[in-house]
Amino acid sequence: MPLTITALYLSFTALLALVLAYRVVRLRRSRGIGLGNGQDKDLTLSVRCHANLLEYAPLVMLMLASAELNGAPGLLLHLCGSAWLLGRVLHPWGLTRGRGGYHLGRFWGTLLTWCVTLALVGLNLTLAVA
Repeated sequence: MPLTITALYLSFTALLALVLAYRVVRLRRSRGIGLGNGQDKDLTLSVRCHANLLEYAPLVMLMLASAELNGAPGLLLHLCGSAWLLGRVLHPWGLTRGRGGYHLGRFWGTLLTWCVTLALVGLNLTLAVA
C-alpha cells in the first residue's frame, strides 16, 4: 500500500528542516562560529528552531505512516498533516520573533504540535484495537 499522504507531509517537513538548517549554517558562517553557539543568542535560537523540529518529526511522521497503513481516513490524515505543518512553521517563527520568550507563534506552534501528536496517538490506538 503506497503511503502517498505521509509522503506529502514528510516531503514538506524535510523542506522545512532544510530551510531551518540553512538558517543555522548562514548564521554560523556570518559569525565565524563552527561549533557550539559561541554564546550568540541568534545562533542559539536558530539551532533550537531546527532541533525542535527534528525532535518531533520522526515520531509524528511514523505515527502518520502507521495510521495511513492501517486504513485511517484520508481526510483525517490530511487534517493532522496540515495542522502539523502549520504548527511547525509557527513555532520557529514565534521562537525567533519572541527572541526565545513568549510569542503567540511559539505558543500556537507548540499547541498544534502536541494536539496533532495526541490525535495521532488516539487514531493509531483506535485502529490497532479495532
